[in-house]
Amino acid sequence: MTTRYRDLGLTVGLLPTGPLNAITDVEGVRVGLTTLIDGDGPLDVGRGPVRTGVTMIVPHEGIGAEPLFAGCHRLNGNGELTGLEWVRESGLLTTPIAITNTHSVGVVRDALVAADVRQKSERSEVFWSLPVVGETYDGALNDMNGFHVTADHVRSALDGAAGGPVAEGNVGGGTGMICHDFKGGTGTASRRLAQDDGGWTVGALVQANYGSRERLTVDGVAVGREIPISRVPSAWDQADALDQAGSGSIIVVLATDAPLLPHQCERLAQRAGLGVARVGGGGENSSGDLFIAFSTGNRGRMSSYKVAGDPAPFDVTMLPDTAISALFWAAIEATEEAILNALVGAETMVGRDGITAHALDHALLVETMSRYGRGPKT
Repeated sequence: MTTRYRDLGLTVGLLPTGPLNAITDVEGVRVGLTTLIDGDGPLDVGRGPVRTGVTMIVPHEGIGAEPLFAGCHRLNGNGELTGLEWVRESGLLTTPIAITNTHSVGVVRDALVAADVRQKSERSEVFWSLPVVGETYDGALNDMNGFHVTADHVRSALDGAAGGPVAEGNVGGGTGMICHDFKGGTGTASRRLAQDDGGWTVGALVQANYGSRERLTVDGVAVGREIPISRVPSAWDQADALDQAGSGSIIVVLATDAPLLPHQCERLAQRAGLGVARVGGGGENSSGDLFIAFSTGNRGRMSSYKVAGDPAPFDVTMLPDTAISALFWAAIEATEEAILNALVGAETMVGRDGITAHALDHALLVETMSRYGRGPKT
């Protein structure tokens, strides 16, 4: 397993984590990853080098027929997360959520539609599918214009989705990503509220590919200024200026078992932006900072438009707004730590044209945190 932020003896935030400190701490949520790493040397479009993949978040095994309440938020819109208009309109999530690179959104979306169609043999109605698929840019390391992600890779991530620990760093859609001028990628974390606050769990999964070095902040410490580019180079120093201008983006997926209505899920999704800000993200013009939150708390009470349902009214449960602030903090802290897990879990990667994204050195991080009183407890 990859090293995680807390494996270094470091902590962040005030709330306790779930047992796995992962989005899979929310019951029923599964994650699948397909990682594509192949070739070295100069860029040869269509042949490589390849540094990319697909990440799949499956809210529960019956999501096609049993939708969940969901909401979304845009901090800055220089990116893509398909299907959000239907999420906003209906307040429902009706498909798994996938994340990949910018130029593979179409093939991933189409593969998820095909997966939905394959299940149609169990249903007689004609239906349409609007999958939720996000992206961040990996063109500094990956042959992104070579279109190496295929439908088979999507099916592999979907079929392999499982509960339990989640691999982080250079995996899945996060394989070729850069974050705060270090190697970035996939990260996850969770928070569990005290029983007095409902005992609910919030899990976050991020694909982190945003931010400047000088703004990187870890538990309040200006780590990016303590470990500047002059000390650990940035991959962007070797990449094209055009690449650097489009380098940003982070996708955040939040899951919770708290019974939230769609407008409350939207409010929860907004708080992901505060978690990003705590690590040093500012929603820059070139960044696609897109967030979605879903709740499993009313699972089984709604039927999809894809399945004939009873037209009679039905009851749902709702967390009172007076109890939601603790959940907001859980989302903020889970997002923050998921980004840190992506950074700590990532390993130095050499991509196309020899461009190198250096990992955040664990010893340097611990030494920096210790100088500011945030190091491992003895």
